[in-house]
Amino acid sequence: MHRLQTFLSFAFIFSVLVAGTPTYTLPRCQLDQNIIPGLPSTLVNPSTKLGYVAVAIGTQNYTCNSTSSTYVNIGAVAELFDISCLYMTPALSTTFNIIQDVAIKAWEDAPSAALPKQILPTYFNVGQHYYVPNPVTGQGVNPKWDFSSSRHVTTESADGYVVAAKVTSAASPSGKQDIDWVQLKSITGTLATQVFRTDTRHGQPPASCTPGTPDIQVKYASKYCESILLQIPVF
Repeated sequence: MHRLQTFLSFAFIFSVLVAGTPTYTLPRCQLDQNIIPGLPSTLVNPSTKLGYVAVAIGTQNYTCNSTSSTYVNIGAVAELFDISCLYMTPALSTTFNIIQDVAIKAWEDAPSAALPKQILPTYFNVGQHYYVPNPVTGQGVNPKWDFSSSRHVTTESADGYVVAAKVTSAASPSGKQDIDWVQLKSITGTLATQVFRTDTRHGQPPASCTPGTPDIQVKYASKYCESILLQIPVF
């Protein structure tokens, strides 16, 4: 409860700032670092500054492989909430460090009909994460981070999306119950050159399945860090 209260206090401060602007635009913090805290040695910090840091709330989606009787990942769907100011503000570092724990707790405690975008204040909602057919080869699917409908993206700050391909991954330091940390590179879109999934919470499927059973969705939360070559304005 204390962690949730800490985040809600932060959210209240920002709601006052937002309410004071005629465009109802979330203030953004310009990021000036390329260091991702706690990155495993198999993942390499980005070569350019971070453009956004977001917390994701959503599901990892799986289907049952009829040969192995194990679940295979077929994508993910998540809402992205901007936490760049938490990353850049030393006084809020504790909140930044636990935001994924706050998010997964709120998500798992939510009513069954609740949607990810309803878990945190909507004015933090910067975009969506989902999978699309590979835009280069047409084979398989790749993850997309889509800010194109966001009030935070302008024509001066990229086309609003990036589709990426995996470079490498590492087991989550927090345990096998959490999905891997992943480093990805852009294959199309100019929102980011690299994307990192870090600080993952949950999202793993059961160890086995019965062939023919319906696909499943497993709740998860994580951080996504996106590095850019473009200079994104502060709103």
